[in-house]
Amino acid sequence: MLLHLRWWGALLAMIAGQALAQPQTVDVTLDGQLTLAELHGPGRPTQKAVILVHGFMRSRLTMSDHAAALARDGVLAVVPDMPYATDSRKNARALADLVGQLRAGTLGPAIEQVVLVGFSAGGLSTLLAADTPGVVGYVGLDAFDRPGGVGLAAARRLDKPARLLRAPSSFCNAYGIASPWVGALKQLQQDRVIQDASHCDFESPTDRTCQVFCGKADPARQAIVRQTLHEAIRDWLIAPATAGIGVTASLAPGRP
Repeated sequence: MLLHLRWWGALLAMIAGQALAQPQTVDVTLDGQLTLAELHGPGRPTQKAVILVHGFMRSRLTMSDHAAALARDGVLAVVPDMPYATDSRKNARALADLVGQLRAGTLGPAIEQVVLVGFSAGGLSTLLAADTPGVVGYVGLDAFDRPGGVGLAAARRLDKPARLLRAPSSFCNAYGIASPWVGALKQLQQDRVIQDASHCDFESPTDRTCQVFCGKADPARQAIVRQTLHEAIRDWLIAPATAGIGVTASLAPGRP
């Protein structure tokens, strides 16, 4: 695997017991394809990670603010550029590869547990990869499915905790095509349709291109998305790790 030279210094620092002070961009090979990933360290060593996946025709940059915020919660946040433009199954293989590399310590100290977060088409790819060993939870952000229901079939198989955040039906979420996932996910802990939300409210940062086609983002609605991500990381990664040392794990919110 090829790595930027600047990554080696950060890698040595992490091995020495320090964490990344600034985001680092690395070259990674996923499913045989060379691509880029951005790593946000929490400021201290960790064995927990969250992978955040962008939507169709988007890039890792549109999920980087989410990653920075979650890293401050105490986990490693990884934001890859998906190697395939339209093939969700191949992107799912790439994500499974990335999870395996994190667990093997290829990108730094070995990670034990991973949460997958996906926006739009990234929500489908992450769902398809959510049965990968080491993955302990899945969050879909206004997720997309294909007309054949490949995501619905995966939702019926998945037996891990999940949360869904959705916008009202619109062109940009294929008129709520992923809504059947709600009845299919066995461990769905939260499903929320955010009133008046735009598709762009679910990525961070969004940009003018998204808002021209899909509607203006709103800080209050974006805050709901960010809070849900914080809660998922707390409940699935942070609280289980601290429960054994006298801190009671929080119960995840149920469906509204």
